[in-house]
Amino acid sequence: MSRKKNVPAVTGKTRPAIPRKYVLVTGVVLAICIAVIAGLVLTHQGPWAPGTAATTTTNATATFQSAGLLYSKSVDLANAGSYQEALADADAALAENVSSLNPLIQSNRAGILVELGRYNDAIDAADAAINAQGNLTTLRAVAYYNKANALHALGRYADADAAYANASALDPTLKHP
Repeated sequence: MSRKKNVPAVTGKTRPAIPRKYVLVTGVVLAICIAVIAGLVLTHQGPWAPGTAATTTTNATATFQSAGLLYSKSVDLANAGSYQEALADADAALAENVSSLNPLIQSNRAGILVELGRYNDAIDAADAAINAQGNLTTLRAVAYYNKANALHALGRYADADAAYANASALDPTLKHP
């Protein structure tokens, strides 16, 4: 005869499941910790000679951040009605020459220039944004709208109507005033 092992009877009790939100929060916290540690390791790892890819990437990132901060400040100043200061910051952001931000900066500049009464400059800035490469639908819509405002102020009503129509076609929330 063979001996049966003593197997405990199933009593119907199960371990309580860990709530899903705790699992997600723990995963996010772990991911953040890993990212921070990796960042610390990478920034303190060995000497990087000037001109290496790491240095170039770091400089490009700093330039991008600088242009982005200037652009954001420009938007805030324009929203506060400080158009001359807003234009100065937009011009400084543009001077950083970050190609991925230039169309956005130009579109914003166009609106600021309209507010300053510099309509021809506004049209040039809007055209720079409109003609930029890439999938920039919303940005183009705003640029067309700013261009339309400048054209209207110059009394070029047919051109303004066409620009308003282009803006509205790209973004239906931008209606002809």
